[in-house]
Amino acid sequence: MEDKLSIKDKMRIIQEIVPGKQITLAHIIANPDKTLYQKLGLEFATAKTAIGIVTMSPAETAIIAGDIAMKASGTEIGFVDRVSGTLIVTGTVSQVQSAMDAVCDYCQETLGFTVCPITKT
Repeated sequence: MEDKLSIKDKMRIIQEIVPGKQITLAHIIANPDKTLYQKLGLEFATAKTAIGIVTMSPAETAIIAGDIAMKASGTEIGFVDRVSGTLIVTGTVSQVQSAMDAVCDYCQETLGFTVCPITKT
């Protein structure tokens, strides 16, 4: 006899985003292992090892942030999601640092966002 879940037994997950203009995470991974690149689906190049991760709301701001990051420093976009507000950029450590600085500065000064500090590992 098979166990069947009824509709009332199924788990339901609801994700809520609090409205606001904010960068909630800005982090640089200066020297990630090649495995991390593979797990993220990113292309690994020895000259471009750093990864920058930014999460923001409203989520569509990730599109603007991607444009700013590329223009500010020559980083490449590894991933951008206008639904979750996530941006991942790759490049040298100095390129990624410049990109993160530019994104955070623009969002804070021009868009009036609350911005967290940029962290680094």
